[in-house]
Amino acid sequence: MTGRTSELSQRISNRLLHEILSGALPGGHHISAQQVADRYGVSRTPVREALEGLEGQEVLVRQPNRGFFVANDLPTGVTPPPDAVVADQDNGYQRLADDWLTNKIPDEVTEQFLRQRYGWTKAKVGDLLIRAAREGWAERKEGYGWRFLPVAKTPEAFDQIYRLRMAIEPTAMLEPTFELDHKVLSEQRRIQEGMLNGEINTAPGETLLENGSLFHEEIIKLSGNPFFLMALQRVNRMRRLMEYRAEVNRERLIEQCTEHLEILSLLEAGEIIDASYRMRQHLSGALKRKSPLTWGWAADKSARGDHSDGE
Repeated sequence: MTGRTSELSQRISNRLLHEILSGALPGGHHISAQQVADRYGVSRTPVREALEGLEGQEVLVRQPNRGFFVANDLPTGVTPPPDAVVADQDNGYQRLADDWLTNKIPDEVTEQFLRQRYGWTKAKVGDLLIRAAREGWAERKEGYGWRFLPVAKTPEAFDQIYRLRMAIEPTAMLEPTFELDHKVLSEQRRIQEGMLNGEINTAPGETLLENGSLFHEEIIKLSGNPFFLMALQRVNRMRRLMEYRAEVNRERLIEQCTEHLEILSLLEAGEIIDASYRMRQHLSGALKRKSPLTWGWAADKSARGDHSDGE
């Protein structure tokens, strides 16, 4: 196992452990390696390593031909890593993104430039650039060096992301191949109700934000059209880059979860057209609350006290 992969798998392991010990992932819950990889924007290899590590701690149980499940009885003495530990593992990525968003580094860089500027190892620089490329805001130049992309840097881009979502998410629900999966709906209801029943106040902020993204991705997946899902996953990754510095607005999450449950109720009743309309209302409301064009864009969002609900 390389140092790079080990660091990434440990970060994934810590996040999952936070979710399990906070109750966001209850005993008996199936942990899908592909779903975790999609949520975190990573490959399946470090996810599998993280799952195997948690199995070794008896936090997860592997069932033949079924995969990993959260243990019903967690071993005594298992404690979540401090939030500071989880945050520290992402500090490099956040610092790189922050410096680019605030124009402290040029649009085109070399790995050597980043190593000298931040004092990072070659492996760490490579890991961070690959992650940035995976999340849609960096690309390797032909020949030599890297280029950071403006796709998620401007207020117009943020506004356009939400307008794209308003165009594709309600429409995907009206596709002729859209098929209700009550197991998926039930799982999303469990997550949303769990948040309303207390997890909003106890779960790590990153988990809460990911739950919001996961809800929308699981619904659009029911369209049976993988291109809808691919488009949403890509813009969600870029959106998270713009929102990661904002403080999680836990009060607003109550409204968000309530609206998610309304959409689920309509789908469970087979009222797909009404659910599609409610989804558009839901996204329209989120756009009005969160658009940087409405806020008045500034480089340092945190200085203005902006909040994110992960919608």
